[in-house]
Amino acid sequence: MPTTTAAKSKTIVTTTLPPAFQDLAHRRLRAFQGQAEISPRIVETLLDLPIDTPRVWACSDFVSNTCTRNPALVTDLMETGDLVRSYPSYHYELQARLRISEAPSEETLFAILRRFRQREMVRIAWRDLGGKAQFGETVRDLSLFADAIIDATLTKLHAWLCEKFGVPTSQEGQPQRLVVLAMGKLGARELNFSSDVDLVFAFPKSGQTVASGATGRRSGLSNDEFFTRLGQRLIRLLSEKTQDGLVFRVDMRLRPFGASGPLAMSFDALEDYYQTHGRDWERYALVRARPIAGDMVAGNEMILDRLRPFVYRRYLDFGAIESLREMKASIVQEMQLKGYQENIKLGPGGIREIEFLGQVFQIIHGGQKPGLRERRILIALDYLGKHGHLPESAVRELTEAYHFLRAVEHRLQEVDDRQTHRIPEDEWERDRLAVGVGLTQWSALLPLLHRHRNNVQRHFNQVFADAETARADSEHDIEYKLAMLMSEDISRAQGEEILLDAGFPDGARVWEMLHALRAGAKLRLLTERGRRRLEKLLPLSLQMIIENQGASLITVERLFQVLEAIGRRSVYFSLLRENPIALKQLTCLCTASPWITTQVARYPLLLNELLSPDVLYLPPETSELEEELAESLRHVPVGDTEQEMDALRRFKQTNVLRVAAPDVCDVIPLMVVSDHLTYIAETCLQGILRLAWRDLVERYGKPRCIAPDGLRDVSFLIVAYGKLGGGELGYGSDLDLVFLHDSGGTRQDTDGEKRMENSVFFGRLGQRIINFLSARTPTGILYEVDTRLRPNGKAGPLVSSIDAFADYQHREAWIWEHQALARARAVAGDPILARRFEEVRAAVLRKERNPDELRREVWKMRARMREELDHPPAGLFDLKHGLGGIIDIEFIVQYAVLRWADRLERHLAYSDNIRLLEGIANAGLMEKKDTDALADAYRQYRARAHTLALQQSPPLIKKTAFMQKRTTTMRIWKQMIEEA
Repeated sequence: MPTTTAAKSKTIVTTTLPPAFQDLAHRRLRAFQGQAEISPRIVETLLDLPIDTPRVWACSDFVSNTCTRNPALVTDLMETGDLVRSYPSYHYELQARLRISEAPSEETLFAILRRFRQREMVRIAWRDLGGKAQFGETVRDLSLFADAIIDATLTKLHAWLCEKFGVPTSQEGQPQRLVVLAMGKLGARELNFSSDVDLVFAFPKSGQTVASGATGRRSGLSNDEFFTRLGQRLIRLLSEKTQDGLVFRVDMRLRPFGASGPLAMSFDALEDYYQTHGRDWERYALVRARPIAGDMVAGNEMILDRLRPFVYRRYLDFGAIESLREMKASIVQEMQLKGYQENIKLGPGGIREIEFLGQVFQIIHGGQKPGLRERRILIALDYLGKHGHLPESAVRELTEAYHFLRAVEHRLQEVDDRQTHRIPEDEWERDRLAVGVGLTQWSALLPLLHRHRNNVQRHFNQVFADAETARADSEHDIEYKLAMLMSEDISRAQGEEILLDAGFPDGARVWEMLHALRAGAKLRLLTERGRRRLEKLLPLSLQMIIENQGASLITVERLFQVLEAIGRRSVYFSLLRENPIALKQLTCLCTASPWITTQVARYPLLLNELLSPDVLYLPPETSELEEELAESLRHVPVGDTEQEMDALRRFKQTNVLRVAAPDVCDVIPLMVVSDHLTYIAETCLQGILRLAWRDLVERYGKPRCIAPDGLRDVSFLIVAYGKLGGGELGYGSDLDLVFLHDSGGTRQDTDGEKRMENSVFFGRLGQRIINFLSARTPTGILYEVDTRLRPNGKAGPLVSSIDAFADYQHREAWIWEHQALARARAVAGDPILARRFEEVRAAVLRKERNPDELRREVWKMRARMREELDHPPAGLFDLKHGLGGIIDIEFIVQYAVLRWADRLERHLAYSDNIRLLEGIANAGLMEKKDTDALADAYRQYRARAHTLALQQSPPLIKKTAFMQKRTTTMRIWKQMIEEA
């Protein structure tokens, strides 16, 4: 029955809105009428329009609140007729150029963009909810609006930057423009209502800016720097939130090297990245890439010509099926870990599964079938149906589901202009969602949701069914019998027989380990669901060990150690079962290294790294590490030291594992292993210094002093000695650190309300850094720290001034301290103070020394070390301390540096033994064959030591190993130290 309600003098009659939502709409319209002083009959005029305004105002808080705050916006939409008319395709391009071209400054442009966005989003939501626009028009308008506003803004910013820095040009003198590539839904012209935009910035050619002769400005910015600045300003204009809101959230993580990569890259660099480092998921992302702003001609050439071979292979790319399995496992993992059951995008049967289904076929067949090189998913699905890749019935159901789920997605986001895909829990909100899609209550919407999502999930699973269930006939019996081991009815004798038949050489031992795991105290409290997960995983794990590790009992023992440790989060059992590639990685790493096994068992969160093999075997570079640590700490409350410590420890453990995994598989060489371990330690130290400095400055103020040139701030520096100083860190290495500051003159104290002498401030800073590193928390320690190499050792202050340090080194330091200084370098702190340290180091190393006295002191120190430390068990050789081992090579290098530092030239700046040996050879101080022999021996010794560390073994080898290298090393030692 129709419902009648009065709103001012206009009678509203609706037959589709439930009473509660009619009332809500009328209350909001009355509130709006009270604000709308422009026209007293504005509500009556609104309700006369051929659009379902009451439904809009009941279902969108965003529309009603925005219009009530800004009645003039509604008047404008009505007077222009924009609410009831469709825009031509060129409308947004013209409007964006017109509005943005008038902006005299970036500050003004901020407001123009946000008000433009507010008007158009109100219009789009109004037409969508009010039944005036179909799905296709809605996503078209959203995408065209984004295209237009990004392009016009970029054009304006480009002009402003050219005025300031000159025009970016190629080396051939051709002007360059940035190309903005849209990825994801914007790239496919399928943008949703409250979406972020995934962008990648590129430019055609490297070069530099060239200023106009009339301006007199100098050129100088590289194109990389110019376009990086341009990209940063574009992102800021779009995504910074002001009182008028924002335009778009911008996500740049799909660019090469992710969040740690350069913001803008040349086409050559971009192409080289994808050809060299590109991963399968990036191929999927580029399926929908589209140039939307800047140099469109160059952008289309880049996408169509240069990147196409990476995305679409010329042959039938059935290798994509393997990555498909991994990505499916990732989907399952995400659903289970993040609770995406009620998420219509990421949950089972959601939008992403439809997109993923189509893209898989595009990747496999797109190289040979140009018709599949389509960004829009519905057109791709249609092609798949017409060419027999999918049944027509599947295409029809997937298409219907996509339209339905995208409509629900828009209704969810149009409520409050918020990016959400989760079905609300509140009953009233669920009813409002149903009303938004044209129904009357949630109970009518729920079965439709179930039907469409079930259809999607069924078709999704069918594509993967063969990949999961296919087994060779000869393997079926083994799999079935191993599964029988989980039955309570199987006796010990039967179990041992099954394990023997399966291939294990000692069925009794495996049965004992299996029984101990299932009945052990740690897994005894598993929930019924968790136990089912474990019992599904164990037979698969045993079969994988049979197939890949030759039924190794050691692997069984180590894998069970991990499974026992992760039992408290049994979701990992399910993830391993769903991701056989990850399970295989885990069994391989358990076989290769008890150290990795122990790490994963001790810190089960590391298992997440094994679930992404593409990440696991690609240790991050310095910039990536810095970004990752910053992101980890960003989520920790400021000043919460305990959480900061845990974040640092997880960061280190995760990234050391990402080094160890490719190391044990011989994917990366020793020098690269040490480089990455060194990067990790340096990143930790830099992060800790920032945290400790922040905390102390907040409490006591900044340390300052009055120098001859006036009042100035005081700086701090962390200097690394030993393995870290030499860039040769190992898995178990501790950190040899020295702390320096540059305070001097008078009034050496902090400037806070609670003043403190600088010496005390820096002492506390050093202690806080050490505590961050070595305090034992539930997540372990970060690094063991040794500060005894500071001036006067334990008897000296923890932190020295740079002047006191220099004076000590010149006047009091022993020869062995100068030897240690050869391996020292700054790793964190003030760069100016770091240069002062480098100058002090170089001056000390270049000191004139008596050669005979130098040889005598070096020999005495080495003899004392051998006497104290070189006591291996019978028949073994100590790689580090033995005759002709690592320490002897290091002493030879240090002796040469101290004797001939003034002849090493630029090589003196290095602190690692390999490059110092190169400098010694280049200077003619030793024969090149000898320096090469020492460098080769040093590398091989350290490689073996790394391997032993991963096996949790001391650096001991058979006494007969490396005999030639040891003999050569001792010959050189005698020639230089003993006989010279």
